[in-house]
Amino acid sequence: MSHPYFFYAKPPNCELPLLGDAAAVTARKYLVIACIAVFSALGDAFLARGMKLVGVIDVHHLATVLTVLVNPFILIGIGCLFAFMYSYMTALSFADLSYVMPATAISYVVMVLLSMLWLHEHVGMQRWAGVASIVVGVGFVAGGPSRTEGVVPTGQAESSRGCGKR
Repeated sequence: MSHPYFFYAKPPNCELPLLGDAAAVTARKYLVIACIAVFSALGDAFLARGMKLVGVIDVHHLATVLTVLVNPFILIGIGCLFAFMYSYMTALSFADLSYVMPATAISYVVMVLLSMLWLHEHVGMQRWAGVASIVVGVGFVAGGPSRTEGVVPTGQAESSRGCGKR
């Protein structure tokens, strides 16, 4: 139990493909990134909706801050953000941060659409130009490799002892 990865079902540097072929790994990669984008945007939108109903809170009064936790929109938003965090950690387990962070920026597009359509916020041309630049940047990042070749992650410098020996 002293190994930091004791909760994994497999040693951390053994690759077990999801469906047994390269296409399955690609499908998994895009599914996880889609989950990150959707759960991040939904979580933020639900929090914003809940806070518009609650009104202004003062961080100097802890009881006031805690009262917002009974709002169903706030609770759903927190749940979505937990799902986002789980998806984000999953993505980081098979891809570099320098790939995951920009690729998941597509959530900004989803957020602007939710803000406009569900929260009825005004989205001007300057914001749409920013969203367009994000989409172009995501296109550049998504086209590249998701893992840096030849770099051994910290903590995994040992050989793949134990892989396939169960």
